[in-house]
Amino acid sequence: MTKDLLSLQRDETTLCEVYRRLAALEKDPARRQTLLRIMHDERRHCEVLKNNTGHDVAPDPKRVFWYVRMARMLGTAFVVRQIESCEKVTEKSYSLYPEREEFMHIASEEHRHGEVLMTLAGEIKLHYISSVVLGLNDALVEFTGALAGFTLALNDPRLVALTGGITGIAAALSMAASEYLATKSEKGPEKHPLRAAVCTGITYLMTVAILIIPYLLFSNALAALGVMLLAALTVIALFNYYYSVVRCESFRQHFVEMALLSFGIAGISFLIGYILKLFTGGMT
Repeated sequence: MTKDLLSLQRDETTLCEVYRRLAALEKDPARRQTLLRIMHDERRHCEVLKNNTGHDVAPDPKRVFWYVRMARMLGTAFVVRQIESCEKVTEKSYSLYPEREEFMHIASEEHRHGEVLMTLAGEIKLHYISSVVLGLNDALVEFTGALAGFTLALNDPRLVALTGGITGIAAALSMAASEYLATKSEKGPEKHPLRAAVCTGITYLMTVAILIIPYLLFSNALAALGVMLLAALTVIALFNYYYSVVRCESFRQHFVEMALLSFGIAGISFLIGYILKLFTGGMT
């Protein structure tokens, strides 16, 4: 029991620190006060657990860093949605001790926190999620198509990786520059042009790296193409899962749309590469 309570205490201490950091980042006074109230509740929960375990427990630095970094990059709502799930798990953990009145009281407060966070997330705009979506969508749609065309036209995995890497880096810089200019022209207070450009560029480059790796691991170009398409499908699934959680929208709809676009363009590019290969082969 003590071990379970220590784990629960660490979770509470971590969330307490996360709420404190999020409150410091939040510019809206009302939302900041909401986060601070929840932080004080979590701090009180930590004291109750400390009285039961007899130990001081430090927050998990990796989780705190992750939540704060995501809040800085994608906005507070992206993190609040994830913490809401943590609050539900914590509520269930306290409910395992129905004989402890103080734990039942904490469980009810955790339930209230989840409801407050759900409302809070709906009020907060995802400042940079559009920049991430732009980088990811463009990389998946454009780059899967380009790699599919390169695969059949060049038929050499290392050459495809080299050509794709050069193309991907140039495209990432171009997309970042376009996002910078577009955000700057909007002149809105919510998005900083340079940060938006970095989000778009880094997302594009990360996607490019994931899609190129199969061409460095396999000696057969078609095998590398198959693994690359599987990697693209995995990236689409993971992103759309988190996006649907944050936006409370249909996972299936976004997943199918992105998958059809990416694989449709890849199929067309593959066909173009095949035609060009036939044409150049006939010329020689």
